[in-house]
Amino acid sequence: MELELKKDLASNWFKLLQNSFCNDIEKFEKNKLKFKSTSWKRSQKLDEGGGEFRILKGGKVFEKVGVNFSKVYGKFPKKFQKNIPGASKDPRFWASGISVVMHMNNPHIPAMHFNTRFISTTFEWFGGGMDVTPAINDLNEKKIFHNNLKKMCDRHNKNYYKKYKKWCDEYFFLPHRKEPRGIGGIFFDYKKENFHNDFKFVRDVGVTFQSIFNSIINKKINKKWSSKEKEAQYIKRGRYAEFNLLYDRGTKFGLQTGGNVEGILMSLPPLAKWK
Repeated sequence: MELELKKDLASNWFKLLQNSFCNDIEKFEKNKLKFKSTSWKRSQKLDEGGGEFRILKGGKVFEKVGVNFSKVYGKFPKKFQKNIPGASKDPRFWASGISVVMHMNNPHIPAMHFNTRFISTTFEWFGGGMDVTPAINDLNEKKIFHNNLKKMCDRHNKNYYKKYKKWCDEYFFLPHRKEPRGIGGIFFDYKKENFHNDFKFVRDVGVTFQSIFNSIINKKINKKWSSKEKEAQYIKRGRYAEFNLLYDRGTKFGLQTGGNVEGILMSLPPLAKWK
């Protein structure tokens, strides 16, 4: 399959997913609150692509949620080339992806994160994953979440769940706190075995995340909470912010490749506390 066709298939899927996610989210807000959409360009002078980030704030269900799409291309800065596979030989790149971060009003509903991407340098690969960060532990929810991920992974390869769960556990860890960010999920990168199979898996990751966030929210949308539980959520959000600013690859990649700053930092919670 030609590279340009691969790029079109991937970016069109990510855009479709952005629209589908946003429709579901607005339904939870009974369509009374809409996303604010902002389009951006990587360069004001050159044709280097861009994207669209959508943010919804102050809802009854979602305190803040961002759903970002991007399709960018150009050349990696010299200092960055050695850190990206295939870029040291040729600095030109193309990248498209979708990222979602949900910070919920109700502290019983966990923060949820998802992203998938397709990157091309002198070779191409998929990356992405999803994870959940509860402020209030729910062992049953954790079990259901991981069972759903295992079922999805097993449809493609019986080794994926164990491998990608381990990668997620290692990645979403705060070394300075010596604690995980949340209850894990799956994380994968440099996935380039076979485009057809890899793209099928990436699509399934997106569809599964959509099913999971709908299910979790529907179960807990009417659950009452206390001021103590809300306080626990603010503290947990502080940990979330620490990880994203200190360790997150996507944040670093976006900032170092001329991405939209507001869109990149949309993952940060609207309110957080430290003690």
